[in-house]
Amino acid sequence: MAYPDDLLSQNERVVVHSHPHFKMLIFPFLAFVITVGAAVWLFVLAKDFAGPWNNVTMIAVAVVALIFVVWLFLSPLVRWRTTHFIVTTDRLIAREGVLKRTGIDIPLSRINSVQFEHGLMDRIFGCGTLIIESASDEPLRFDDIPHVEHVHTVIYREVNDNPYDDYHGAPGPQDTEPLPPRGREPRGRRR
Repeated sequence: MAYPDDLLSQNERVVVHSHPHFKMLIFPFLAFVITVGAAVWLFVLAKDFAGPWNNVTMIAVAVVALIFVVWLFLSPLVRWRTTHFIVTTDRLIAREGVLKRTGIDIPLSRINSVQFEHGLMDRIFGCGTLIIESASDEPLRFDDIPHVEHVHTVIYREVNDNPYDDYHGAPGPQDTEPLPPRGREPRGRRR
C-alpha cells in the first residue's frame, strides 16, 4: 500500500515504504492455530454432554475462542498493518496505531547518523533494528525493519545526496578520473 500522495509536500516522493517484518506475526499465528485447535477439540468433547449442557458448553467455548482470536491474533495483525515506516526524499516518517495514532517525522537534514543492528534471528528473517540519531536527546530505534541494510543505505544516500555511494551507480575503474595533485609533492619525490 503506497503512502498517500496528498500527505507529501510538493516535489517529495516516497523512496521506501514498509511495514514491520512479518516475523512479528509468527507467535500470533501460532496462537490462532492453537486456539482454533483447542476449540475444535472442546466442541467434540462437548457433544457428549447430556441435555442442554452441550449447547451451553459449545457457546462458552466459541465465545472464549473468539476472545482469544481477537486478542492474540487480530489485534497484532491490525497493529502490524497500521504500522508504517516511510523514507521520502525529504524526511523519515513513522506512523502506527488505529484508534490512537502516533507518528514522528524527521527531516533528513536533521539526521546525524544512521545505524543498523541485527542478530542471528534477524539475519535469518532478513530484518533488523534501525537506529537514527538526530537532533533529539536519544537515538530513535525502529525494530523489525525488513531489509534493514538496504534501508540504511537508502537513508544514508538520501541524507548525503551522494550519487556515487556504495549502493547504486558507483562508477567502475574505467569511469574514474585521477584526482588533481594537491600542493607540493611528497619529500621523497623531489629532485
